[in-house]
Amino acid sequence: MDFTNYNNRNVSADYKYIEIDETPTLWSDKFKRVMKRTFKGELFVGLWVVFREMIKRGNSHTILYPLEKLPISPRYRALHEIKRLVESGNQACIGCGLCEKICIANCIQIDTKYGSKGRKVVRGYTINLGRCIYCGYCAEVCPELAITHGQDYENVSEQRAHFTSMSELVTPMDIFKAGKQEQYPGFGALSDNADDNVKKTPLAY
Repeated sequence: MDFTNYNNRNVSADYKYIEIDETPTLWSDKFKRVMKRTFKGELFVGLWVVFREMIKRGNSHTILYPLEKLPISPRYRALHEIKRLVESGNQACIGCGLCEKICIANCIQIDTKYGSKGRKVVRGYTINLGRCIYCGYCAEVCPELAITHGQDYENVSEQRAHFTSMSELVTPMDIFKAGKQEQYPGFGALSDNADDNVKKTPLAY
């Protein structure tokens, strides 16, 4: 490799040679260099732009939280919800345990028993929200679309062990009777155009 042109500082047009100042040794020279680098014209131009935008009317990019809230996507993974069946009003969870098995944070615990009719009944269902990472696997694996992620993201606790029970996740009866429960909202539920995305198999007539 030929370094002749580089040593003579005759570099090509694609490169730009930058002169590097020597490091000062005296404290006075160091102080002058700091002041020179700090108080440049670009600094005051930036401060003026920030001040101008700050005092301009109607230029706010923030909202008055919690009085105002930004709209949230229906696919947002927030606090869990367990739906009720429209026909009977019972909870849609059948206690299959798939959400407990697929949970990678190991925060879901289900306790089931066999009822009087020989069917499995959910006796206890808890989610440790302190460990939950809101991955959405439980909502995606649910065969009954019973558990979804709603849009309630304001879940705080003063306790180290923060659990939520089945009764807190299921749609309240007053909201259910008023017809305010939408059947499939939230992450893990069917989308509005789910039927359009279904393709017929070759055996379909």
